[in-house]
Parts: sequence; C-alpha cells; structure tokens
Amino acid sequence: MGDHYMKTQMLRGKRGLSTVVTSLIILVVSVLLATVVTFYAVNVATTRVQEESLLVTKQHIWYNSTGDYSVAAFVIINTGGRDAIIDKISVRGQECSWANVYYWKTISTPVQADLNVTMVPVPQMDGRWGEIFKYLGNNENFQQASNDLTLKSGWTLVIYIHNPDSISSNDVGRTVGITVFTVNAQYYVEANVEAAR
Repeated sequence: MGDHYMKTQMLRGKRGLSTVVTSLIILVVSVLLATVVTFYAVNVATTRVQEESLLVTKQHIWYNSTGDYSVAAFVIINTGGRDAIIDKISVRGQECSWANVYYWKTISTPVQADLNVTMVPVPQMDGRWGEIFKYLGNNENFQQASNDLTLKSGWTLVIYIHNPDSISSNDVGRTVGITVFTVNAQYYVEANVEAAR
C-alpha cells in the first residue's frame, strides 16, 4: 500500500507541474503573438497614413486710413504628405466671406520675400498684382475664391483678404489672430495690425 500511495502522489505531482508549465507556455506565446500583431499593425498604419501639416507664415494685417479699408495677407505651405481642403478662414474669430478672399497657388515658385500691402482695395487689384507681388508674370493674377480651397501636398497658397473682421484705425498696433481651418485641424497665427499709409 505504501508503494502504490507513493506512485499516485508522484503522478499527481507531475501532472500538476505539467499543467502549470503548459499554462505559462500558452500565456507567454499568446502575449508574444499579440505583441507581434500590434507592432505589425502600428507599422502598417504609420507607413500608409500620411499626416496633414500646413505652415502659415508671412502673415500681415494692414489698415488703410485713406481708403478706410483693411487687408490681411499670409502664405500657406502644405508641408504634409496629404492634400488639404481649407474649409474656413477667420480673423479675430470672425469668418471671412469667400467673396473677399483672393488667392494664388504655386508648386514651382518658392515664395521667399515678404508680402506687400495693396495700393487699392483687394477687389480693385485686378491686373495690378504684379506691382506688389514680384512672383507674378504679366498675365497672372490672384483668383477670387468662391468656396473651399484645395491645397495639394508640396504646394504654396498666397492669400489676400479684403476687409477681414472689422479692423479699424483703433486696431493699429494691436495683435490679431488668424485661423485657417481644414477638415482635420486648425492653424493659428497672430499678426500686428499695421498702418498701410
């Protein structure tokens, strides 16, 4: 009876140890498999999904006391890996009407020099853009926006806005925020209101 009892205890001990070891092996293998799958998914997602990134620069807001109008101007460069749709532009929290927005797009011409103020209100600049914007040839002009603007990856967009918000002579010297809205993000910059003349 002693021998039989010892053999039974040994078998039970081996079986108990085998169950623990098997459980640990299954647990380790499942954790490793989950880790590999997670790393693979992250790798696929990061290599295939390109992010939107816009750079808003060379921002200005001018007030012309002689003509009693204001002009905002800035450059948007699409530095991201995907095309962007500009949904809305606001100055000091007020949305700018597309009818007051004039734009010029380029991929081949880097806009390096600062932007200049218009001599007349923006809607009257037709045919005179070359006088203040040296990148334009004789026949090129800014176009008036009618709805959302698209900006391809790597392209540059120059924006001039007639009478943004309600800029007046009292705002000269104050800082005003400009926000460019896309489908995915908002891009905020600030500019000091300058006297045009």
